[in-house]
Amino acid sequence: MIKLENVTKIYAAEPPITALSGITLQVPRSAFVAIVGRSGSGKSTLLNIIGGLTRPNSGRVFVDGADIVAADDRQRAAFRNEKIGFVFQSFHVTGDRTALDNVMLPARFSRGSFPDPRVRAMECLNKVNLSDRADSPCNLLSGGQIQRVAIARAIFMKPPILLADEPTGNLDTATGMEILDLFSRLHRHEGLTLVVVTHEESVARAADKILTLENGKLVEGINK
Repeated sequence: MIKLENVTKIYAAEPPITALSGITLQVPRSAFVAIVGRSGSGKSTLLNIIGGLTRPNSGRVFVDGADIVAADDRQRAAFRNEKIGFVFQSFHVTGDRTALDNVMLPARFSRGSFPDPRVRAMECLNKVNLSDRADSPCNLLSGGQIQRVAIARAIFMKPPILLADEPTGNLDTATGMEILDLFSRLHRHEGLTLVVVTHEESVARAADKILTLENGKLVEGINK
């Protein structure tokens, strides 16, 4: 369960920029939600607040019952590593490292341990149909393959929540649809709570619920 109560985020500027204004929202466990809106509407800010990357100026944020606004930096880092998987438009993989090495990266920051991180990483690559490229450096992979590496890394820690910010934005239409199908499959089979920020209607329509942000306010929520 993701729960936001009257969340506001204002960025220091001249004049100040109100990215979010009094957002109240609940996302049930195992839901697939798309957040849409024009550039600058506050979509990415909302996603970053849910993921504990950004603190709001006011309001409360609960993820799986934990108040992440009240948490200190150490607690928030542990929360992100254990509870949230992130997927970004720009991939954020290390090009000269293999797909397997990139997927194993979260194990370095975990407070727990896996019996064999390589085994878990191969499991994740298999889930995204990329186990045959495990030993390939990411700079030799296609854009779609690199995004699948990023998704495999995001699910490595078995997080209950996956947050994706424009995950098909750097991909061609056909490859983007393959990534969308992968998200839908992970949502169904893994029971992940999936929140996707997108400007693409085809991506949004795959979700169970579409939320629209306009000028920092939630102006529309459409159940499919």
